[in-house]
Amino acid sequence: MSGFGTLDWIVIAGYFVVIMGIAFWVVAQRQKSSTDYFLAGRHMPWFVVGASIFASNIGSEHIVGLAGQGSTSGMAMAHWELHAWVVVMLAWVFIPFYYRSRVFTMPEFLERRFNPTARWILSIVSLVAYVFTKVSVTVYAGGVVFNVLLPEIHIPVTESFTLDAFWLGALLTVTLTGLYTVLGGLRAVVYTDTIQTVILLIGSAFITFFGLSKLGGWTELQSICRENATNFALWRPNTDPDFPWLGVLIASPIIGIWYWCTDQYIVQRALAAKDLRNARRGALWGSFLKVWPVMIFVVPGLIGYALHQKGLITIPTKMVDGQPALDGDHVFAVMVTELLPMGLRGLVVGGLLAALMSSLSSLFNSCASLFTVDIYEKIRPKASEQHLVTVGRIATIVVVFMGIIWIPVMQRVSQGGLYKYLQSVQGYLAPPIAAVFLLGLFFKRINGKGAVAGLAIGFVAGMAKLTIQALTGGSDPTIASPSWLVAIGQYNFLFATGWLLGLSIIVVVAVSLVTAPPNAEQIIGLTYATATAEQKKENRQSWNAIDIVITVVVLGLVLGLYLYFSFWLR
Repeated sequence: MSGFGTLDWIVIAGYFVVIMGIAFWVVAQRQKSSTDYFLAGRHMPWFVVGASIFASNIGSEHIVGLAGQGSTSGMAMAHWELHAWVVVMLAWVFIPFYYRSRVFTMPEFLERRFNPTARWILSIVSLVAYVFTKVSVTVYAGGVVFNVLLPEIHIPVTESFTLDAFWLGALLTVTLTGLYTVLGGLRAVVYTDTIQTVILLIGSAFITFFGLSKLGGWTELQSICRENATNFALWRPNTDPDFPWLGVLIASPIIGIWYWCTDQYIVQRALAAKDLRNARRGALWGSFLKVWPVMIFVVPGLIGYALHQKGLITIPTKMVDGQPALDGDHVFAVMVTELLPMGLRGLVVGGLLAALMSSLSSLFNSCASLFTVDIYEKIRPKASEQHLVTVGRIATIVVVFMGIIWIPVMQRVSQGGLYKYLQSVQGYLAPPIAAVFLLGLFFKRINGKGAVAGLAIGFVAGMAKLTIQALTGGSDPTIASPSWLVAIGQYNFLFATGWLLGLSIIVVVAVSLVTAPPNAEQIIGLTYATATAEQKKENRQSWNAIDIVITVVVLGLVLGLYLYFSFWLR
């Protein structure tokens, strides 16, 4: 069964009406200050904060990319989707310091803990990273699905360019999302995220359910995957070229701590909470929602592979290193068109649109916050509140445009799989940031010079590795010699992430120890060692038994999933 019917279009149209209705209701309330625009006035309840954290994380690149990786490399990427325990760390370890400092952005927190230079570095790197790893990847993933769902769309624009479903779907969704984000700010983002979370979970669950039903159940899935157990296992031997178990253990937590605990894109939602209790509980609620992507995003990829092996669906192939291989990034779209009945196809595509739009809206608002608060306001400190809101809107539009321009470049770099591309790039960006934030909170002796040196050297080393990897990789590498340079480029990105963290830590600590300690007054309340008695009391009063129960449940579920999938093919 393929093609879209009238009912599918009605469902999708209904989704757009609801989302845009909510968005423009928020817009009608007007954004009077930068706090209103960038942090929703700091009035968000915990359930909205948690839903927005989850919806911001799960973009179309997760649905498309994780299903693709599931079909080609099994459970290898599940480690990144079992990061609910890291979100628990955000709730208990990081949020008390972030929220009490009343900052707008993570670079602003670095300035308070260290110095303005650290803030500048993180601001610029974060903006560049959003364009390279988030905006372009999210738009590209959504475009891939539209291209499979609506292959008949071809509108000639010039002799060399045809507007097909890929570009039409991507540009239309980006435009609509950008519109309500530019006008409504973070308040529009978090309220639409709450609705989109529900649609996203229901839509993706249907893919798993119908896929298993057509395949013949979970036992049949295990049987087929067991035939290729080496490639579909959660843990791989250290000789595995892509996902050695030691590399996964090293790199996955590093990327997770950077992404969930220090990245503006995620933390901004917690900063918008009405108080510390709602900020922490919102993060814990987000961690509970984060438990489920393995079952509703990775497992459908396994199901798609099994259905393909049985001849029940046909997944396209592509050439990888001169050999034909399944084109994993098309698995999700193929399953939608061939498995789901009319109406449900519209609902699942609505889930994809929810993922695409929630991630993009969060990105747009985070980029606007970073540029306006951390860069523009430093240059124009006397700018009015309304002027800052206007600048934020302009910054959003520029980031959208840059992300779209990068898509053709990213298509070449991501030949090994969309989600693997995303994690490898993040693996080179994460180590210096994670090192600086962790050391800054737990060791009061770390100073601004050490933080700046660690960030600068870590970023340069990471980008050098990424550049060499891009030039020496693929079936037609740009650089094929000398051999030592090729070896660096082909060195496993997981182990490289670990070395980059080690390098960053050594630089931060060494430079801090050979230079003067930070001013004692500057770091009061910004490290565990310098937390005041009042802060400790406030922190204790901000949680109760409910927060403990949620934490235990989340950690128990993560442990259970790890234990089950560690042995599921034996």
